[in-house]
Amino acid sequence: MIRRQPTVAVLGAGSWGTAVAAIVARSTPTILWARSPEIVAEVNGAHGNSRYIGEVKLPRKLHATNSLEEAVSDADALVMGVPSHGFRAVLTDAAPFVRPWVPIVSLVKGLEQGTDLRMTEIVGEVLPGSPAGVLAGPNIAREVLDGYAAAATLAMSDRNLAAQLAELFRTPMFRIYSTTDVVGVEICGPLKNVFAIAAGMGDGAGAGHNTKAMVISRAVREMARLGEAIGGEPVTFGGLAGMGDLVVTCVSPLSRNRRVGEAIGRGLSVPAAIASLNQVAEGVKSASVVMELARRAGVEMPIAREVDAVINHGASAIDAYRGLLREAPGHEFDDSGW
Repeated sequence: MIRRQPTVAVLGAGSWGTAVAAIVARSTPTILWARSPEIVAEVNGAHGNSRYIGEVKLPRKLHATNSLEEAVSDADALVMGVPSHGFRAVLTDAAPFVRPWVPIVSLVKGLEQGTDLRMTEIVGEVLPGSPAGVLAGPNIAREVLDGYAAAATLAMSDRNLAAQLAELFRTPMFRIYSTTDVVGVEICGPLKNVFAIAAGMGDGAGAGHNTKAMVISRAVREMARLGEAIGGEPVTFGGLAGMGDLVVTCVSPLSRNRRVGEAIGRGLSVPAAIASLNQVAEGVKSASVVMELARRAGVEMPIAREVDAVINHGASAIDAYRGLLREAPGHEFDDSGW
């Protein structure tokens, strides 16, 4: 008996949503949902998405639509690449067309403002019968599309389901690992984006490589401190979704959050820095939510605190770094400070 290939729907045609749809489309039927009729027409006609991925060509088998019903009604797996601020609304609109028990995989590295929820928690509210997981790792979309070797981890509470779904995303050059630590993997995303803004502010202000390495190293400790406090497993924060994604987001010239931080470090206002990007930088929206989670968990997060002060309370990049350097260093691994 020949088994039917699973159909995958990817909601969200930004750079990473498009990249993931392109990967999956090479092995199984895939539909990409986009709000923009222009993007839908370009994917279907010219096999591209120039707004988000430049001149890279997409698989001819990849089909795009701006109808949520068409995208999800026959889907055996649903991949959510919609930014955090639109995640709930899009999933709610899609919910009437999603078949029972279809797994939902989030690509989103952000938190919902107002509720402080992770995306898989939103899935639990909107589609309580669907298993929810997250795909995360050091993945710059353009490099993955260009065929550079990369890796990610797929987190689902069901180990067997995680392994099965991992096969949809795996290619010879894109290695997919699996884990059951959904909380740990998912919290790494918004945290590394906030820390990447800090690294970018140092770049813009003229700090050196030693300074950036210091910030990245201490950011790993902050990430683990909060992640473990809310239920993540310690090993996750030294892995692909933790340290791996943190490093690439803090150093890559293609990293949106680092670029926003760099613009702020050069003296641009926060609104001007965001406008210069012309894409979503999740760390800007996550900073205040991260601080609320830290407050509730009773965890000190000096780097995140200083980024929040810049993004939401009028501080400058220089103020942020001065604030960090005023922190008294203690034991490198046991102390809660910076």
